[in-house]
Amino acid sequence: MTRIKRGYIARRRRKKIRLFASTFRGAHSRLTRTTIQQKMRALVSAHRDRRKQKIHFRRLWIARINAVIRDNKVSYTYSRLINNMYKRQLLLNRKILAQIAISNRNCLSMISNEIIEIIK
Repeated sequence: MTRIKRGYIARRRRKKIRLFASTFRGAHSRLTRTTIQQKMRALVSAHRDRRKQKIHFRRLWIARINAVIRDNKVSYTYSRLINNMYKRQLLLNRKILAQIAISNRNCLSMISNEIIEIIK
């Protein structure tokens, strides 16, 4: 009987997995079975942490806005600012408000003072 050579499909699949895991350390980049496990684990972590990243940035923006608001006026808080902004239908998202708070504190304090005066 003549020798039959296997196809290239399995080799191509393993090569693709090895390319993904080429920066991993030790057996995680060399052995096929552990490479597959590490790839699945890495993809799960990436998916989870993309969601976490959004949550962390939102918390950061809220902390920055709150710090500037409280620094300006002691009795005024972040929650009151957002509530009054919704009442006034002034729709600025937290990312933009945080950028304003960092770059130009006076502008954010002017916005908050205007909202307070209009509500009262």
